[in-house]
Amino acid sequence: MINLLPLKEKKELLMENNLKVTVILGSLSILFLVCLSLLFISINIFIEGGIETQKILFDQREKELETFKMQALQNDLVSFNKTLVSLKSFYQNEDDFVDILEIISNTIPDGTNLSNLSVSPQSKGDIVCNLSGSSPDRDLLLKLKENLEKEELFTDVYFPPANWVKPADINFTASFKINDSE
Repeated sequence: MINLLPLKEKKELLMENNLKVTVILGSLSILFLVCLSLLFISINIFIEGGIETQKILFDQREKELETFKMQALQNDLVSFNKTLVSLKSFYQNEDDFVDILEIISNTIPDGTNLSNLSVSPQSKGDIVCNLSGSSPDRDLLLKLKENLEKEELFTDVYFPPANWVKPADINFTASFKINDSE
């Protein structure tokens, strides 16, 4: 086809075509940039949502660990308190053995030696004492027996008959109960 248009109109047509192509290319570029920015915004929102989810999961896990630690600490405290209560009850209900030993030592006459002293609490609140030792003669052993029987705190004073067989250098044993219901 032959173009019979004057050169001026040809230039105008060419310019119009160039302008249309430029507008179309510009519009496509802008549309591409808008789509690209929307894509970046959606990726950003997706990543921020994932980060927030991980923060929430981290906080929950931290609370679970904190709760576990608190429970372990609470269990330790409960155990410690039980131990303290047991110790307190033991020391409150414990008989004063120092006073008992002092009373026993006051009843032993000079010259009599103790080799063994056993003080055992019983379930009824009584205390059983067992003595063993040596006495140079029967008179000191008899004095020990009388001293133990005189003491109001002591009951059921018992010296086996074998203690009285020898007149001198006597190895003796004795037992008695202490009523500590004061």
